[in-house]
Amino acid sequence: MDTLKFGMLDPIKLPIAKKLYKAHYPAGKPKSDERILTLSQNHSLCALVRFRSIEQYRLMTGMLVLPDFRQQGVGHHFMAQLQQNELTNNDFCFALEHLQGFYGQHGFKVIAQEELPGPLKQLFSRYIHGGKALAAMRYIDPR
Repeated sequence: MDTLKFGMLDPIKLPIAKKLYKAHYPAGKPKSDERILTLSQNHSLCALVRFRSIEQYRLMTGMLVLPDFRQQGVGHHFMAQLQQNELTNNDFCFALEHLQGFYGQHGFKVIAQEELPGPLKQLFSRYIHGGKALAAMRYIDPR
């Protein structure tokens, strides 16, 4: 596998990110006020993730590994880069049940809904009441 490059999405490429999400993750809708990080190979995007700021916290959302790069360790490589360069104890994610183990391997711990900060608790509650089976997870920095 060629070298993967970690970085922040150039704002001029937001329309490309929107097209990728629409094609491969329709529920994910990137916005200009989100921090979007990428993993690229030969100048082509192969993975993206969005961070939504909510007060002093961030919700990691919409992790997308493009189909041609799945089952090759790209997601794990991306998460390792995020751990090294981006994630803090103020980062959370709402994980689908089958992804809890994946995020757990990269520093996220399942927490009770009551442990979520107020604004995230409200958002999580809306998602749950909307029928989504999610687990609240918080990043715990091992450093």
